[in-house]
Amino acid sequence: MQDREYTAQARIALRNPEPVIAEFCEHMLEHNAEVSEGPAGPVLRLGHIRAAFSSDGVETLVEVAAPDLEGLYLARMSVASHILEFAGDDPPVIEWTGDGGEIARPPNFQILDVVDCRVLTPHMRRLTLWGENVARFAGLEALHLNLMVQHPEIGEPQWPHVGANGVIAWDRPDLRPLMRKYTVRSVDLAAGTIDIDFVLHADAGPGSGFAQTTAVGDRVGVVGPGGGGLVEADWYLFAGDETALPAIARMLEHLPAGARGKVLLEVADAAEVQPLATAASVEIEWLLRDGEPAGGTTLLIDAIRKTDFPEGDERRYLWAGCEFEAFRAVRSFARQEKRLANTEHLVVSYWRRGAAEAE
Repeated sequence: MQDREYTAQARIALRNPEPVIAEFCEHMLEHNAEVSEGPAGPVLRLGHIRAAFSSDGVETLVEVAAPDLEGLYLARMSVASHILEFAGDDPPVIEWTGDGGEIARPPNFQILDVVDCRVLTPHMRRLTLWGENVARFAGLEALHLNLMVQHPEIGEPQWPHVGANGVIAWDRPDLRPLMRKYTVRSVDLAAGTIDIDFVLHADAGPGSGFAQTTAVGDRVGVVGPGGGGLVEADWYLFAGDETALPAIARMLEHLPAGARGKVLLEVADAAEVQPLATAASVEIEWLLRDGEPAGGTTLLIDAIRKTDFPEGDERRYLWAGCEFEAFRAVRSFARQEKRLANTEHLVVSYWRRGAAEAE
C-alpha cells in the first residue's frame, strides 16, 4: 500500500498561458500520457504521475503529484523544462514549493566507477561499471541509460544539481557534459556492476572517443534508467546493426524458452560476430557488409523482406534498431507492407549517416 503521495506546486506568470499549456499537453500525448479536462483546467497522467493546471488571475497554477520523490522530481522537471521551452523568448520564473525541496541532485543520477575495460571485437569495447544502486537497471524496462561525456576542457568531472525550477543545473553550464544514450548490456547484481558495450568509430565523436580513452579508476555519471521493456509474443523478429547489437543481445537473454523467432544482425565483417545466448528457439543470421560503409547498404531491409512472418493467431513482434535511412525503410515495411499494429512492432533510429556520430 502506498504510504503517501508527494506533491509540489508552482505559480507561473505566463504572458500567454493557453497555447503554452496546450502545446505541453499535445507533446505529452506523444509520450503516452493521458490528458483530461479537470474542474479547473487540464490534468495529465503518465503512469502514477499527475500534473494539474489551473489559473489564478495572471498566474498559472501547477500542481504535480507522484508516489515517490523520484517521480516527483521527474514531474517537476518535465513541466518546468517544457514550459520554459514552449514559452519561447519570454521564459517565466518557475519556483516549486511543497515536497521535494531536499532534492539536491537528480534522484535518477548516480556516479559509477569503471572497474574493467575489454575489447569484444575490433570495433566494440565493453566497460564494466560498479555502483551502489545498479539493481535499478536489472529489468528490460531499464534497457537504456544516459551517460555523461565530460567536456574536454574541464578538469574534475562536473555533476548535475537541481535548480529551484526543478530543472538540471550546472556550476559551469558552458562546460556541461554531453548526454549520450546507451544500452545496459548486462547487470551483475552480486558484483554490483553493469556492462555497457560501445561501438568504436575511426572518426571518433564524443561518445566513441569516451569509450576509447576511459580507463579503470575513472568515474562516470549516468542518468536513468529508461526503456519500455519487451512486448510478450510467440514469435519475434529482431533486426539491427552494431549499434543495436547490445540491446538485441540483452533481449535475447530474457526470452522464455517457448519463444521462437529470427535475428538479423548487420555488422562490418566476420570479425564483428559475437556469441549470443538465448533459451528461445531463434535463428540468427549475420549480415556482413565486407567493405561497404555502415549505413550505406540495404542488407537489413532486404533480409527483413525475405523473412516469413507467422499468420493466424500467433502473437508476433518486430523490434529493429538501425541507421536513420534503414529505420525509415523498416518502419514503412512494418506499417504499410505488413500492416503491423503499434503493439506488434518497435522500430528506432540509433544514428544517422553523415551526422556527427553514430552510437
